[in-house]
Amino acid sequence: MSQGQNFTKGKILMPLVKFALPVLAAIFLQTMYGAVDMLVVGQFAQAADVSAVSTGSWLMQLVTAFVVGIAMGTTILLGRKIGEGRAEEGGRIIGASIMLFIIIGVVITVIMEAFAVPIARIMQTPPEAFDATVSYVRICSAGAVFIVAYNVIGSIFRGLGDSRMPLLTVAIACVFNIVGDLLLVGVFGLATAGAAIATVLAQVLSVVISLQIIRKRKFPFVFHRKDIAFDRKRMGEVFRLGFPIAFQELYALSDFLITRFSHG
Repeated sequence: MSQGQNFTKGKILMPLVKFALPVLAAIFLQTMYGAVDMLVVGQFAQAADVSAVSTGSWLMQLVTAFVVGIAMGTTILLGRKIGEGRAEEGGRIIGASIMLFIIIGVVITVIMEAFAVPIARIMQTPPEAFDATVSYVRICSAGAVFIVAYNVIGSIFRGLGDSRMPLLTVAIACVFNIVGDLLLVGVFGLATAGAAIATVLAQVLSVVISLQIIRKRKFPFVFHRKDIAFDRKRMGEVFRLGFPIAFQELYALSDFLITRFSHG
């Protein structure tokens, strides 16, 4: 298995482009879950269900953008330490990242589950689609931990210089999401709930595949379960590095959403 790009030796431009393109493609595919849900629901369900999926998927895209941005902090910090020749710190960085994202995953799930109704009101959800929107958000929120888990694992791959594996796993999950939507929405008629369940199951699949691959991956450092600890310093570094990226993504998406829903 390829051990990834090395940016400390030789030419930089082409290896950087080859590294960046799969990252962009993976992020794009992650945002496609909602679009696929809308297309399938539009074919087999009512207009209110399409509206519910549209509103709910935009909200979940905000969550995904935040998690992706913060996860980039792990990629940056891990890649930096390996590039500096201090790969032995890799295990502690991964452990601190896992702990940080456990906390983030729990917080996101609790907030989304508890405040799904007021959030749907803020997003000016049409009355006929309100209950379906809340249901979609709550089902997807139950799988927020898998959004977090996938992006943590993906950030580790990228920190090791391998951006292709995260793309492969999310591509497989997207295909599974399409199949799940067609089955649950088209065959079983579960409409909005079916689309949300298919999305969650696709995210579960991406995590399972990623875990199986990364277990076989040879690290340039030692990682133990004891490394998963509340390491305030390294957790802070990961968050500090990732937050500007997350903020930029959230700002761009929220600006679009404000424009969209203020005219909707």
